[in-house]
Amino acid sequence: MDASGLPVERSRRPYLIGLGLAFILTAIPFALVAAGTLPRISTLVIIAITAIVQVLVHLRFFLHIGFHSTPFENLAAMAFAGILIVFMVGGTLWIMFDLHHRMMM
Repeated sequence: MDASGLPVERSRRPYLIGLGLAFILTAIPFALVAAGTLPRISTLVIIAITAIVQVLVHLRFFLHIGFHSTPFENLAAMAFAGILIVFMVGGTLWIMFDLHHRMMM
């Protein structure tokens, strides 16, 4: 809403750019795995890089979080989300390695 209370019309262009980038960044790892032409380590590194870039694309184009100067609320929300992701990934790896260890006994 603008100062007069009327809704502000947003352009679809950033959303379409973000959608196109997200599609490309999803298709690259799928194509690499399906083709199987690169060594496993190289494929995993490329998948990790495209995942990080895709997170940045989603933050910029869909959540409208700028990277130059962000308000404290955006910074706090991103820090909290980062901590949650670390706990979820760390907990999942911990459980999977523990299960692997127990199954090998």
